[in-house]
Amino acid sequence: MLSPAATAVAAVRATAGSPAAVRGMHARILKEGLAHHPPNPAALVSAYAKSRLLPDALHLFDETPRRDIYIYSSLLTAVSHSASPELALPILRCMLSADALHPDHFVISSVASVFARLRSRRLGRQLHAHFVASPYNGDDVVKSSLVDMYCKCGSPDDGRKVFDSMSAKNSVVWTALVSGYASNGRSEEALQLFRSMPGRNLFAWTALISGLVNTGESVGAVELFVEMRRDGVRIDDAFVLSIVIGASADLAAFVLGRQLHGSAMRLGFLSNMIVGNALIDMYSKCSDILSAREVFEGITFRDVISWTTMVVGEAQHGRAEEALALYDRMVLAGAKPNEVTFVGLIYACSHAGLVQKGRQLFESMKNEYGITPRLQHYTCYLDLLSRSGHLLEAEELMTTMPYEPDEATWGALLSACTKYKDAEMCIRISDKLLELRPKDSSTYILLSNVYAVNGKWDSVAKVRKCMIGLEIRKEPGYSWIEAGREFRLFHAGEVPLDVREEIMVFLEEMVLEMRKRGYVPDTSSVMHDLEESEKEHHLFLHSERLAVAFGLIKSPPGSVIRVVKNLRGRSFIREGGHTGQTTAAHMTGKGRTQLREASTHWAACGGWAVVSGRADEICSLTKGKR
Repeated sequence: MLSPAATAVAAVRATAGSPAAVRGMHARILKEGLAHHPPNPAALVSAYAKSRLLPDALHLFDETPRRDIYIYSSLLTAVSHSASPELALPILRCMLSADALHPDHFVISSVASVFARLRSRRLGRQLHAHFVASPYNGDDVVKSSLVDMYCKCGSPDDGRKVFDSMSAKNSVVWTALVSGYASNGRSEEALQLFRSMPGRNLFAWTALISGLVNTGESVGAVELFVEMRRDGVRIDDAFVLSIVIGASADLAAFVLGRQLHGSAMRLGFLSNMIVGNALIDMYSKCSDILSAREVFEGITFRDVISWTTMVVGEAQHGRAEEALALYDRMVLAGAKPNEVTFVGLIYACSHAGLVQKGRQLFESMKNEYGITPRLQHYTCYLDLLSRSGHLLEAEELMTTMPYEPDEATWGALLSACTKYKDAEMCIRISDKLLELRPKDSSTYILLSNVYAVNGKWDSVAKVRKCMIGLEIRKEPGYSWIEAGREFRLFHAGEVPLDVREEIMVFLEEMVLEMRKRGYVPDTSSVMHDLEESEKEHHLFLHSERLAVAFGLIKSPPGSVIRVVKNLRGRSFIREGGHTGQTTAAHMTGKGRTQLREASTHWAACGGWAVVSGRADEICSLTKGKR
């Protein structure tokens, strides 16, 4: 027969996860006089933590007169999984000094998890030294925690040393180290380790693919996913699918994204929220905002990420009314907007000229939701004021906001001053911007043109000198298009020989027709000291224009033409002899710049299309199965 204390412990553990039940059991134990009888305090702390009542667990810990290693272990485990891992530090000091207890292997493992969450390599190394000097220095469970800690603190090589000292390695520690190398940009080591891993499971594949995506190696992540499917790994968890959909979003790989959408449907993950969120983001970045909205409306349970991703997508496509209406629905649904939500909303107001609405949202963010505006919020708000002609107000805000204005912020204000032809303010802002010694070549072109228009030739010379001294080079623009079964990449000023005649004739005819309809080239973004004919020729061979021409030549009427730039993407519809832009330009992610260098091997299961070869060469699209 169990003793009263043992019965109480069993009862406490049974209540874990239910706030009302654990509080009721605590009250009952207090009445029975068993509250401070070991191991009841430790069991209660653990039950409170599992019921998401960490403050109650901390209060109970403070009220316990004789604290043993078990209550410390329970509390530190709870804190290591909480939203406030830094709370472990004073608890650890209390254990070592006030109660003079030595941490056992359970405590060391929990503290390693805390330091991993805090990304503190310094504290982690101190803990490792303590572990080596302790009687538990052969414990492989603790070593596994140390491997994970070092990897998350950016030191996978230190993690590898601990890994190599382990006598028994399970799949968890293998996965932690693979993820550590991949997440720290060490893809070759990660792949090498992964290939030598016995019994690779879905979690190991997921860790490696996730690490590659997080470090911008989206093409490699897609290749691995294809290999995983070829190896017949069963996908019974939606997370890996959401990651690969995110990779296709980074690459603006529309066809791949749609194929992954089909896979999600076949695998039964279409109602999964994280997959839905990833699909919304993918379609938004691939200029198909209507499909993004369709996916959003089909999600049964939406979190703040679902709402925010859709709001930002609508905003980036210039659909301000839809973004604002969605925000109203979000609030009515009880979802609390976050910082990113307001960035999207203010951005939408900026591009729609809704100054008053933007002001209201900026104030609402602070006063109603207690969100402290960050530099990105101020930048969007400044853009709103600048675009609408409130130049002096924008300049005053820049000098009073709690952040130092960066190059992009000053550049946006300068562009607005140029648009509204405020010469005096143009010179003043240009001088401030030049003091920052900017890094973006387009900023120098803008500065040079502003000074030249205003006859400040000494300043023009200073700008040129800065460009030479800082070795500023304009990043070559390029655009990538899929038309029919062909993939092409166009660089600014370069027309491939095999289609040169077709494209040049088409563009000349198009420009002639456009001029008849009143088109005047905007050459303000080209260096001012070039002849006007040279400026127009510069624009004539713009990479995006070349890609659109190729798409119009190769695509049948009614088809969608999608052009991806290294800075943004656009979508058009081919209608007979006319072109209608259906969505606004939007940022598409850091993965775009990989398209020139990486080879892609997309999909091979269930009739997926296979694309291979360098993206800056002529690529062919073929059908194939495994």
